[in-house]
Amino acid sequence: MSVASRKIKFGTDGWRGIIADDFTFERLALVAPIAAKVLSQTYSDTVGNNTVIVGYDRRFMAEDFARRTAEAVSAAGFDVLLADTYAPTPAFSLAVKHHNALGALVITASHNPGSYLGLKVKGAFGGSVPPEVTQKIEALFAEASSPMRSAGKIEMFNPWPSYCETLRAKVDIAQIREAIAQGKLAVFADVMHGAAAGGLAQLLEVPVQEINSERDPLFGGSAPEPLPRYLSYLFRLIRSYQREEGALAVGLVFDGDSDRIAAVDGQGNFLSSQVLIPILIEHLAVRRDFSGEVVKTVSGSDLIPRVAALYQLPVYETPIGYKYIADRMLETHVLLGGEESGGIGYGTHIPERDALLSALYLLEAITKSGLDLSELYKQLQEKTGLTSVYDRIDLPLASMNVRSRLLSQLQNQPLKEIAGQSVVDCLTIDGYKFRLADDSWLMIRFSGTEPVLRLYCEASSLQQVHQTLAWAKHWAE
Repeated sequence: MSVASRKIKFGTDGWRGIIADDFTFERLALVAPIAAKVLSQTYSDTVGNNTVIVGYDRRFMAEDFARRTAEAVSAAGFDVLLADTYAPTPAFSLAVKHHNALGALVITASHNPGSYLGLKVKGAFGGSVPPEVTQKIEALFAEASSPMRSAGKIEMFNPWPSYCETLRAKVDIAQIREAIAQGKLAVFADVMHGAAAGGLAQLLEVPVQEINSERDPLFGGSAPEPLPRYLSYLFRLIRSYQREEGALAVGLVFDGDSDRIAAVDGQGNFLSSQVLIPILIEHLAVRRDFSGEVVKTVSGSDLIPRVAALYQLPVYETPIGYKYIADRMLETHVLLGGEESGGIGYGTHIPERDALLSALYLLEAITKSGLDLSELYKQLQEKTGLTSVYDRIDLPLASMNVRSRLLSQLQNQPLKEIAGQSVVDCLTIDGYKFRLADDSWLMIRFSGTEPVLRLYCEASSLQQVHQTLAWAKHWAE
């Protein structure tokens, strides 16, 4: 079987593969017109044109792959708006709405290592297409190509201006600028060599201290993922920063295509989205006077529903994956939807994760409260009476057979006790989430495509979290 004819498989958000092996010009030129065709079949009745947006991030040869995508889609009879520069993935989702397009094809591999590239498919509604759309693309890929229509036109566009204008209008941008200009707030941004580079400076129109802003297709030998193990330089930078008494500092971290975020407080401590989501709920409900449902995934912190309850906000829980949150955002009025891995979206925006918008809301929360992010979080813990710590580990398994054995064990021999605590409940909407007698929880979840076991835990202390995760690791091994 030739490389070109091998099946294409879409994951939770797009098709990704090793450059020059799975992800090639030939395969992309085959799948892109099919994706455009399926977008047309799915959304043409609501859109009324045949325009497809094509964008890209800063990975190796991403602009060349985007150009090839545009040519192949145009040759299939579609009009193409091709980005003339890299931009965050949510900027292209927003461009779909602004241009009333069928959808977008974005060349990105998100937070994967530098050897990967990929294709994300966005629908006319401004978010990732549902699984039934990508399944249709996969099915059509195996069929013979249809006859060519007359070629469409390719036009260039800059995705940044309208994206920045839209985001600026959602916050008190003047107050944030003033705090930075007066030295009351120092903003550090680690863009991880990715598509958020230059983004905050464009949005705020004042200088920010951006690191890892140069293009590096190898991402410094790491992966552009907002995790503590990749952020040692940012931690040191903030801890050594000399500021005036009373001044605040914050670090904002963006993944490779800027749809996921993490933060670092003024003391140089890492803040995952498990910390940021409660802060954002409170900010939007109190200082913005917004309402709506809070959507969380099953791995989300217990503090999320506690904070929502403070402000009489309903909570809806989904399996892990932003597509489930996006589906809910299309069904009802949502304040915020967030996932443990850093993707956060807003009902006032598009049904899409957007790290730069999250960054602006966090900056607004800091400037309006006059408090460090960790102080805001501490106050929420005090108000709700819940002090908790969260961590997770990804455990490689010896084989898929080991995965099958462990899964069978969970199904047929349910756990009654974990790390000395009795199990009082088990939620199975995605993996196995065990609620323990002391109200801590352990979640055991398998990767669907590789022999990896994901272990999540939240408890009242870091020691207890580590003990529970160690127990789970021992159980698996």
